Amino acid sequence: MIQTDFLVIGSGIAGLLYALEVANHGSVTLITKKETAEATTNYAQGGIAAVTSSLDSIDSHIEDTLRSGYGLCRPEVVKTILSEGPERIRKLTGLGVKFLQKGGEFDLGQEGGHSRRRVLHARDRTGAEIERALLEAVKSHPNLTILEHHFSIDLITTQKIKGETGAPNRCAGVYALDRLTGEIKTIVSRVTLLATGGAGKVYLYTSNPDIATGDGMAMAHRAGARLANLEFVQFHPTCLFHPQAKSFLISEAVRGEGGSLKLPNGEPFMERYHPMKELAPRDVVARAIDTEMKRSGAEFVLLDITHKSESFLRERFPAILKTCNQYGIDITRQPIPVVPAAHYFCGGVVTDLEGHTNIGGLYAAGEVACTGLHGANRLASNSLLEAAVMAHRAAKASIGEVKQSAVSTQLSAIPDWNPGTAVDSDEQVVITQNWDEIRRTMWNFVGIVRSSKRLSRARQRIDLLRDEINQYYWNFKVTPDLLELRNIATVADLIIQCALWRKESRGLHYTIDYPETQEEFRRDTIL
Repeated sequence: MIQTDFLVIGSGIAGLLYALEVANHGSVTLITKKETAEATTNYAQGGIAAVTSSLDSIDSHIEDTLRSGYGLCRPEVVKTILSEGPERIRKLTGLGVKFLQKGGEFDLGQEGGHSRRRVLHARDRTGAEIERALLEAVKSHPNLTILEHHFSIDLITTQKIKGETGAPNRCAGVYALDRLTGEIKTIVSRVTLLATGGAGKVYLYTSNPDIATGDGMAMAHRAGARLANLEFVQFHPTCLFHPQAKSFLISEAVRGEGGSLKLPNGEPFMERYHPMKELAPRDVVARAIDTEMKRSGAEFVLLDITHKSESFLRERFPAILKTCNQYGIDITRQPIPVVPAAHYFCGGVVTDLEGHTNIGGLYAAGEVACTGLHGANRLASNSLLEAAVMAHRAAKASIGEVKQSAVSTQLSAIPDWNPGTAVDSDEQVVITQNWDEIRRTMWNFVGIVRSSKRLSRARQRIDLLRDEINQYYWNFKVTPDLLELRNIATVADLIIQCALWRKESRGLHYTIDYPETQEEFRRDTIL
């Protein structure tokens, strides 16, 4: 049994910033299922949106965010997070994050849905630069213990320990599998932060790294936390299309710098869908590409940035240029073949503005959480900003909670992990088969354009798969692959539930059976 004041699950921007802030107020244990640098933050290319220019304003940023959210943003949340954004940028630069500057000013980019240039970046490696600086700070702090290769299985809650379903529920830590030794550890904490990122791997095609399997959302749901708005899955319009390329994103900043979307025959098409053309909100662009691909039978569309000079492209998009070159695509002379891919979850574990969930002692921040900032469609590059602001606010609330309260659960009352009669599996093929079937079902039936019939078919299939996975889970000892399969099955089911409930089209949720937006559905989908 490991005891700690603060437990952090996840090593992206939200988890690392939170850990740094609480580390001066108690012991901190940070666990991550792979290496600490393997976080979704590390793959963020475009940047972080915040008002840092005298030519910009908080009101303008708020207006752009509300417009993108299609009526589901919570205005007080939007105002608070965006107003506190500039201070978080100063914190990041103080920790050593080097955003690109020119002439002593930030070199600001513009992305879809923004009316001004306000996206700070480190060329096309912004997330990696943030991760680098924060990891250096975290690893040098004496109060911080980092446990790599530790996979969170389930949250420990007082209701589960005591069996009192009517009593207030409180999180007391987590059971975690040490991937290197196979040992399952009981980690007990006063407060716990979920910072586990998103769930893009629920879909067959995604821009997300392999770690994005919805672990935090699934664990929170099993523990009794409220989740919301999981029907709003943002499909990034432009992932590299190549048989050997895996999940490589072509940043929205390419369109922000004038990249044009065209059919394989060279015909532009975005003017038919939105007056902002390539700079329309992501849901519009992704649906436009999906429509054109289905209409023409094309496997991809083209993103053309060849009108920019080679020197500009090498300076602004070095990682994209290098990766495309590896696949034989010279972006200085050739358009880039792209397709939409699952990218970001606007929904998640419901929190207030301090990161509290409905379970005592359990906080959430980053993509795993649903604060009300993004509404039905996230404005580009608002996610890193939200993670930074909410990590700070959750840290302040957590510090206060730890100071004011003792551990509410007696350590002796927390049982160690009990494997029961589970044995080692000799049927690994069950995991790989079900993993593939879930992701294909979600892509084909719960993708960019939906229908009630397809959603119902998806639910029938996912229900059968979940039953099979649950039987397998209880019969065999847990492995990382089994845990991830269990989690993507849970999240897939939650997405379908939300999508079936919302009988309208709004933002990222588009259904051919209810193509109009309805005022009666101008509310969150709460599970």
